[in-house]
Amino acid sequence: MAQVLEFKLPDLGEGLTEAEIVRWLVQVGDVVAVDQPVVEVETAKAMVEVPCPYGGVVTARFGEEGAELPVGAPLLTVAVGEGAEGHRPAADPGTDGGAARAGEQPGAGERRSEGSGNVLVGYGTSEAPARRRRVRPQGRASGAAAGSGTAGSGTAGSGTAGAGPSGAGVPGRANGRVRGAAEPVDGPVPVISPLVRRLARENDLDLRELTGSGPDGLILRADVEYALRAAAAQGGRATREAGPHPDGTVREQALAATAGAAATGSAGSTGSAVPPGDVRIPLKGVRGAVADKLARSRREIPDATCWVDADATELMRARAAMNAASGPKISLVALLARICTAALARFPELNSTVDTQAREIVRFDHVHLGFAAQTDRGLVVPVVRDAHARGAEALTSEFARLTEAARAGRLTPGELTGGTFTLNNYGVFGVDGSTPIVNHPEAAMLGVGRIVPKPWVHEGELAVRQVVQLSLTFDHRVCDGGTAGGFLRYVADCVEQPAVLLRTL
Repeated sequence: MAQVLEFKLPDLGEGLTEAEIVRWLVQVGDVVAVDQPVVEVETAKAMVEVPCPYGGVVTARFGEEGAELPVGAPLLTVAVGEGAEGHRPAADPGTDGGAARAGEQPGAGERRSEGSGNVLVGYGTSEAPARRRRVRPQGRASGAAAGSGTAGSGTAGSGTAGAGPSGAGVPGRANGRVRGAAEPVDGPVPVISPLVRRLARENDLDLRELTGSGPDGLILRADVEYALRAAAAQGGRATREAGPHPDGTVREQALAATAGAAATGSAGSTGSAVPPGDVRIPLKGVRGAVADKLARSRREIPDATCWVDADATELMRARAAMNAASGPKISLVALLARICTAALARFPELNSTVDTQAREIVRFDHVHLGFAAQTDRGLVVPVVRDAHARGAEALTSEFARLTEAARAGRLTPGELTGGTFTLNNYGVFGVDGSTPIVNHPEAAMLGVGRIVPKPWVHEGELAVRQVVQLSLTFDHRVCDGGTAGGFLRYVADCVEQPAVLLRTL
């Protein structure tokens, strides 16, 4: 007799807690083999094809393309064993729950097959917490449930188009974000992220009073932050009008007043309301991860930047000579990487990180070199492992492999983490200089501008030379300006006289 086994979104490693479904690779009723990829998901690190550890017939899928699921949430169910063919359903229940629902545990209590073992991180670990099934909020099919007020009346709960920053044109959307006090929500609150729940709890905000702007009314962090800003702007006036009340109705009236203000646009003075035609773009996936990391770097690292112009004419000649000989071509970024590893050997202070809890500086005995790569999915920083042990040819090959994987979205979380120093060649964008933000938790980043012909004093005479600006942003906790300046000057010397590198080979 066939068993119906549930396959949950596995732990994809590196502390990731959720993933977005990009593309389903199987349909309900398809026969899948053990370890066959069934769905492509995007995490904050990379896009990953997730293989299923069971072989059989797919009986249900959970989540539409574009939906975000937490680790441990059901992805699909598979009928395995003798008689599995009889479990082919006539239609895909994945969009509306079907016979198997996300809150149920198919095959609970039955002996599960061993499958393929640890295909991905997290297989075979302890059971994840049960996931609440999303309930489509009542009243979304009609704007009548939102209230009887008309457009521009300022009545709390008026569900008119353009009533809020995310609710324009959406029937039943209670002013985009905040529900009126008379609009309780039955069933589980449609919110996945524990961070959103904590933010609401810490600010004494009842999530049942909100209508999310995400898929199926999912409450996002932006929804909570908008409600808090609006409540702060209107709470004082509502309190003065209503007066204190022991049963907490002041807060409900404040939220209702906030909703009405959003409907009429009177909350525009806070800068939170979005005029018609403006677009809200969720900070999620790679873009969200980059935003969080850059903000954390600026918040935690006391950085400083120094820069210098260098004559790169001899470096360009040396590269041309290398590529004129037989063998693989050498990339410029590989030569710059080789210079970086040599400089870090002389100035190991910059190949480190700060352990804030232990109040220690940790110096690494290896160089895992990250490099900034711009892709259609945003800025990513692939990492070349053990760059200090690689020559120019090996570095060229690895840079090319990682760059291609980044553009195709095939980088694994392991290839995007663990860097100890970053090289940022922003010269490819046609700019001369920049002040890079340190790639947290690293201690330094070298920026390289474009190499262009400029007038330069060479051997006592004015000449046209290939000039580049080099900039170093560093964590001032790990070293002082003398060390940072010594590192940058050594890099510039190697660029101007590549033979200096021979002393370290």
